[in-house]
Amino acid sequence: MGIYLDFDFLKIEHENPAPKQGRILISEPLLSDTYFKRSVILITEHSDKGSVGFVLNKPVDVPVNELLSDFPDFNSKVYVGGPVAKDTIHFLHTLGELVPDSVHVIDDIYWGGDFDVLKELINESIVDYSQVRFFLGYSGWSANQLETEIEDNAWLVSEADSSKIMSADKDIWKKTLNHLGKKYKVWSNFPENPAMN
Repeated sequence: MGIYLDFDFLKIEHENPAPKQGRILISEPLLSDTYFKRSVILITEHSDKGSVGFVLNKPVDVPVNELLSDFPDFNSKVYVGGPVAKDTIHFLHTLGELVPDSVHVIDDIYWGGDFDVLKELINESIVDYSQVRFFLGYSGWSANQLETEIEDNAWLVSEADSSKIMSADKDIWKKTLNHLGKKYKVWSNFPENPAMN
């Protein structure tokens, strides 16, 4: 005979903030999708037409200059941004107006902009690898799709710590949950495959 918990383990217990540009999505521990399993996603665009974001913690073991033949030698990691348009490269940066046509996301973080200018800045050694993050593909949701997934408890929405966005590594999922209270600390320690325990 089991003992009943006084809460639903996977139900998000507090008012989940609404998704918006600059917030992050944290996947619930049993989400098994290849791209989104134990992921943290920065939302870079959110409107009534849909949402766009980038997975921060799925690195690819290939430098950006190996993916793009005309790109300068640059020691920057590449991440899988999501399942949409996997044959495209996107980038986040902290260069602000140095890169024309960038979209301001939050604090000192910008999305995209003039790629040729970025290459010039790298060639001139004006840019440090810690100021740019590259992504293969992106995560996208159609109108109301993300809200439905949030209502189904697939995502916990939280404020982004912009100082950690550019340095996020594979452990950001666990580290972020550990800072969100007792229940989410339990999420962070939940086995990836409960059937194997």
